[in-house]
Amino acid sequence: MIRVALVDDQALMRAGFRALLDAEEGIEVVGEAADGEQGLALVRAHVPDIALVDVQMPVMTGIEATRRIAADPELSGVRVVMLTNYGLDEYVFEALRAGASGFLLKDTEPADLLQAIEVVARGEALLSPSVTRTLIGEFVARPPDRASAPGLECLTRREREVTALAARGLTNEEIAAHMVISPFTVKTHVSRAMTKLAARDRAQLVVFAYESGLVAARGTVE
Repeated sequence: MIRVALVDDQALMRAGFRALLDAEEGIEVVGEAADGEQGLALVRAHVPDIALVDVQMPVMTGIEATRRIAADPELSGVRVVMLTNYGLDEYVFEALRAGASGFLLKDTEPADLLQAIEVVARGEALLSPSVTRTLIGEFVARPPDRASAPGLECLTRREREVTALAARGLTNEEIAAHMVISPFTVKTHVSRAMTKLAARDRAQLVVFAYESGLVAARGTVE
């Protein structure tokens, strides 16, 4: 059973999401909240698997709520998916740095929403192709923030290569084919890199890869 918390200041939007999720076998909505502060309290009370959180809300923004969720050791198993009305806005980069596992547009097709919840529940990152393209564009447009990024020296050569390929949006299977290794080996390298970098999921690996300069603007590994 995948347990989901809904955090959005629009009652009609929450009702729509709830009706869809309640009708799906294997998903349980544990509660709703109308602002970031209520959402944080809801997540702390129920510790859901997934929190669908609107970006812009009164009292406390979705990004601040996400940051507090990610910083709470007791909520380490909670994955936050940000909800937005726009294909891309200025909040994407900040939200991923805050600890979000991905983004969903509010006009996402119902089937895609359900699939997204399953993907994030497995611990994978969720970024639609349009979001990924713009996100990467944002990263490569700014110089690497090596001062704040974790040190590359903690990763092995293989782990660095896998992290760089994951940052370009490749799946484990695609990375395996590129490196001529098994998908299981790729998964192992990804897991070890995440552990060493204290990354919650693949979305955080993307942030690390670009901020550290591991992946350069020209798309090659340094």
